[in-house]
Amino acid sequence: MSHAAVAGPVPAAAPAPARSLWAWARPLAGFAVLAALVWSVGTGPFLAGLRLIDAPALAAALGIGVVTTVCCAWRWSLVAGGLGVRLPLRAAVAHCYRAVFLNSTLPGGVLGDVHRAVRHGRDAGDVARGVRAVVWERTAGQVVQLVIAVAVLAALPSPVRPYLPAVVTGLAAATLALALAARAVPRSGASRWARAARTAVADVRAGLLARRTWLGVVAASGVVVAGHLATFVVAARTAGADAPLSRLLPLTLLALLAMGLPTNVGGFGPREGVAAWAFAAAGLTAAQGVATGTVYGALVLVASLPGAAVLLVRRRPAPEPGDCR
Repeated sequence: MSHAAVAGPVPAAAPAPARSLWAWARPLAGFAVLAALVWSVGTGPFLAGLRLIDAPALAAALGIGVVTTVCCAWRWSLVAGGLGVRLPLRAAVAHCYRAVFLNSTLPGGVLGDVHRAVRHGRDAGDVARGVRAVVWERTAGQVVQLVIAVAVLAALPSPVRPYLPAVVTGLAAATLALALAARAVPRSGASRWARAARTAVADVRAGLLARRTWLGVVAASGVVVAGHLATFVVAARTAGADAPLSRLLPLTLLALLAMGLPTNVGGFGPREGVAAWAFAAAGLTAAQGVATGTVYGALVLVASLPGAAVLLVRRRPAPEPGDCR
């Protein structure tokens, strides 16, 4: 059966009270982390980080942002094409810039991705498949980031190095369980679970593991992770952290992993909390970790500003025929 013939059901929505509670809980968790940091280290590291940002740091963030955004768009285009929903690279870049801007300015850190998923799905005439393309594209990026993180944290000293054997064992067990579950998916059956499982397996095979997509997805994801780490290192140097790169890289990687938690406020919260803990555990200071996270957030916001321009252009009404404005 071809992939195009697999009709993916839209997952059932959670009850309204549960959605409302989760929508409030995520930003509240981010606020709680920020409040704890302010109580612990004061507002000084936040303000100091912003004051230290200079033109070279902003230029570096903008340049790195171009590379990472284009690579994210390329990865998305590959996955969407594998799922049978065409997405030109130019349109994907515009959508990704807008999503990064919305993620950086709205609570939760994922609303921009939700917007681009639904928008592309509507443009393609298949919202369910458009949403799944973004879900699998984001999942692929997180998986590659996790693999890189384990490799770097195993090679370089970090506060979590003693726990890595248990983490690797858990990840290997989870991977084996997923592989066995995929093989056990029923080839027939009309239940919602059976149809959803078949769709997921078909999506992974066509959108991620197909010969024409997997190498590009891995390469693009690797460049994206490298770009985020480079921006974090720029932020750390801007905030005054002069530790060797071999000591600094694992700390910034831990903070980067914390950004995957959808409990931030405009990107702030878990990132600064983990950075404070990691820097202090590595013999630096919690204040320096907070300042680094703050600078990183500001640099990412500046790098996402082309997305604001995309948002404004898309909202501008088209001129009427004969209008010479």
